Amino acid sequence: MKSFIKGCTFLLLLFLAVSCGNAEDDVNFPLNTGDGLGEGIPVDDCLNFPENDLVLSIQDQFVTLPGKVSIFFKVSDTEGDPVPGLTAEQFTIYEQGRNDDCFNTISTSESQARISPNSQIFSTNTLLVLDLSNSVLSSSLEELKSATTSFVNNVMPENANESFKMAIYWFDGEDELHLLNELTSDREALTGAIAGITTDISNDPSTDLYGAVIKATDTASELLASSTQGGKIGAASVVIFTDGTDQASRFTQSAAQQKVDNANPNISFFSIGLGSEIDTQVLSDLGKTFSVFAGNKEELEETFNDISFRVSQQANSFYLFEYCSPKRDGSGENNLAIQVSTGSRQGAVQTKFSANGFTGGCE
Repeated sequence: MKSFIKGCTFLLLLFLAVSCGNAEDDVNFPLNTGDGLGEGIPVDDCLNFPENDLVLSIQDQFVTLPGKVSIFFKVSDTEGDPVPGLTAEQFTIYEQGRNDDCFNTISTSESQARISPNSQIFSTNTLLVLDLSNSVLSSSLEELKSATTSFVNNVMPENANESFKMAIYWFDGEDELHLLNELTSDREALTGAIAGITTDISNDPSTDLYGAVIKATDTASELLASSTQGGKIGAASVVIFTDGTDQASRFTQSAAQQKVDNANPNISFFSIGLGSEIDTQVLSDLGKTFSVFAGNKEELEETFNDISFRVSQQANSFYLFEYCSPKRDGSGENNLAIQVSTGSRQGAVQTKFSANGFTGGCE
């Protein structure tokens, strides 16, 4: 699994801020997180495609002279689970001009179809938030360090990529979310910070879980706002680990839950619980995207790996698909359909683009 995740430039996971051609002016694009096809529509019946097993949700699209069409989209199954790791060869392009009764297939080789690096248009930030209260430090610190190191190695690309950044925070009973390592794309810096955690980092036996959730959500919201400036599309994940319940009582469960529920929809929430003193229902509600629980410290690495796999899948299910269109008609819009096939599953989406100003050749 690790090699797969490393092989996919982590996503999510994306978008080339176009400064020429017919691209739209830079705006702050949010993700199309709702059900359905994003900016796309179902394909025309004339294509006779089978019922979709996969959903292509278009996040943005633009054209660049002399003839490049770029579509940024997310692929998921009909249950909403992300589908990462697709290649250009698994996509088929269909175009329909004003003189075409139905769509014509466009050769992927002749059109130079490709899945392009999307680092210039997409960014994803992960906040790893660790409970380092006395109960963890005294009984499961080494297991936690091993598990979180594995988490970082699974989620972060081996070669630094500005699209994928992570910060590590920790909490105990104080009314503060402590920074262990600032937001970075440097995997070695993150694992080094984890290796440097010692038992004397805190002597507080209390747990300010709800405060940590509230502060981490605020931090993720600020990072998301910052990372989506200049026309980028962005997402964030908050991953919280604890071995107990909130003991500090500074904030209420309802306040923490309200903060999570009202957060930007482009922020995903994951929770990891350890031991018998956790409240699984509370953690499941706070980790509304996905939650896992370890019965003992020996299971910690497995649970962190489970979460890391899901975080990576989310990021790597976004694609920037580009090809050179043969269309030259600038007097109207052309219909475009993209179909993806993987194994026995397929899905398709339809949209439009203008070929105004298109000439031979393509960047």
